[in-house]
Amino acid sequence: MELIESQQAGVTIVEPQGRIDTIGAKPFGDRTVALINAGTHHLLIDLRQISYISSAGFRALLIAAKMMDRANGKLVLCGMSPEIKRLFEIGAFTNLFTICGTRDEGITKAT
Repeated sequence: MELIESQQAGVTIVEPQGRIDTIGAKPFGDRTVALINAGTHHLLIDLRQISYISSAGFRALLIAAKMMDRANGKLVLCGMSPEIKRLFEIGAFTNLFTICGTRDEGITKAT
């Protein structure tokens, strides 16, 4: 899995590519934790290039969300394919995250 990072309007954007599965969840989770520990308070995770997310990936997202709550920051997810959104719905994660359709909408919600 590859991670692309950028900044826009004061928001750190992380765009993972591939699968956030047992193998990909560790580098993904480690990087998001490192960003939050480094002082990131506005984080957008763009999932448009994700083909699959496992329970390990959900765990990484939940850890990041909990850390961001403690830091009084905002974590927003965007760009989910219908398949990924379905996994969030099955796992009852849709109420735990701010989820937006587009990156622009996500940036607005993250600020």
